[in-house]
Amino acid sequence: MTETSALPKTMTSTAHMLSEALPYMRKYAGQTIVIKFGGHAMGDDALSEKFARDIVLMKQVGMNPVVVHGGGPQIGRMLDRLKIKSEFVNGLRVTDRETVDIVEMVLSGAINKSIVSAINRAGGKAVGLSGKDCDMVQARKMVEVTTDPDSNIEKVLDLGFVGEIVEVNPHVLNMLTSSDLIPVIAPIGVGEAGETYNINADTVAGAIASALKAKRLLLLTDVKGVLDGDGQLITDMSAKQARDLVEEGIVKGGMIPKLATCLDSVEAGVGAAVILDGRVEHAVLLELFTDHGVGTLIEYV
Repeated sequence: MTETSALPKTMTSTAHMLSEALPYMRKYAGQTIVIKFGGHAMGDDALSEKFARDIVLMKQVGMNPVVVHGGGPQIGRMLDRLKIKSEFVNGLRVTDRETVDIVEMVLSGAINKSIVSAINRAGGKAVGLSGKDCDMVQARKMVEVTTDPDSNIEKVLDLGFVGEIVEVNPHVLNMLTSSDLIPVIAPIGVGEAGETYNINADTVAGAIASALKAKRLLLLTDVKGVLDGDGQLITDMSAKQARDLVEEGIVKGGMIPKLATCLDSVEAGVGAAVILDGRVEHAVLLELFTDHGVGTLIEYV
């Protein structure tokens, strides 16, 4: 028996995985990857620590990761503590002047800095930002229209300081990604008069990926990915197939806006967008560095 054959299987399997990852490391070297971090993974300390290490590894092997994070549950808990009532309309949090101050405090403060600290502890050099920095994410008030089912009359809903993106200025991100720094971005936008807007984190991640012409947009969720009519994971789909799934009613609920973000991104020049399960340990690395990945990849073909 040779010395090599006597090695523990865990050692040889680790070497095999590293060897399998090499072509993908070369493929993504110098490329920008935008990752939306949210859902269950953000509330799990062990998963958050592994996520931070994975981001550092990506930077170490020559990739340019850009992290955009959410924070809905944390915002909700803070509003409850302060006895501020939250109201949701069509899945969007109505954000008045008082609420938007809390939203900005939680997103740009506690959450953003905890992710930055985790990446720095793992050996990276993370920088915390919000969309207000350098007017990165320019926004305006979102207009939401609903139709009364009885009268069929349309009504404009006032969501307060919920915003939609007008433009992304990637200047500061280009400077950071060309260095050894890792941007971590809170999904806050800025209006023409300097007002603060609360924006969906998936939307911000997609818009930033589009502005940077990223190689990949990764949306971490609490589901495996996009499922077919039998509940099975769809590993790859074209933009047309994605639209068909929505029209046929196979894709429903909260997956619709996520898929819309992916479609907008790939149509704007992002190489591909992936919806994957952030509850899986090392989901980002498994998606990028293995033959089959772990989520649903959408390409503009």
